[in-house]
Amino acid sequence: MRKIGLIGGMSWVSTASYYTRINSIVQKRLGGFSSAHMLIESVNFSDYARLQSNDDWEAAAGLMTRAAKRLEQSGATAILICSNAMHKIYDQVQPEVGVPILHIADCVGDRMVADGVKTATLIGSRNVMTEGFYRKRLVGKGISLTPPDEERVEEIDRIIYEELMFNQSKRESERTMKTYITNIAKGDVEAVVLGSTELDLIIDTKANILPIYDSTEIHADAAIEWILADG
Repeated sequence: MRKIGLIGGMSWVSTASYYTRINSIVQKRLGGFSSAHMLIESVNFSDYARLQSNDDWEAAAGLMTRAAKRLEQSGATAILICSNAMHKIYDQVQPEVGVPILHIADCVGDRMVADGVKTATLIGSRNVMTEGFYRKRLVGKGISLTPPDEERVEEIDRIIYEELMFNQSKRESERTMKTYITNIAKGDVEAVVLGSTELDLIIDTKANILPIYDSTEIHADAAIEWILADG
């Protein structure tokens, strides 16, 4: 079993989801009392949120790089950044460590390609929905993405940062997302990508009008495959 490192705390809510999914599936596959050989560097997201609001991504990349190096020095053979939005600084962090950082959008895109999905709508925080750092990864794998719905971008971003990151699942927000996905399904779209590690708190990923590609689950599954690749 290979040791993997998680950079978590962004938010702590979704980090708990990673930990639970990875361990439950590793135990199911290996049996008995098995659990994953895993390190977690749980950061204080307030530091990153402050830098994000000041658009100081260089400083954020410095913080993330130091976290990744601590995991590498502790024996992690691969690293996950447990946040979609923080993959904005992936290209600055990966060259600074000697182990692979499994990019969340690549993991999602590979799953979609394997399933034959060609068109999708990406929903998540504002920067994930509107900036190129995430969208280009999916488009580069041959997946056509619908333009972001400007009327929804601000509302979804608000739900993520004002509710879900505080582990709050409000019925009104559930209804908002259900209506939004229903409207998406009226277009020429095959699937929806949850580009936020918290959105599964208010979106039923297993029983929806369209196939839902949950980035948290898919990223965690990639970690499981890495962990179990070597005996």
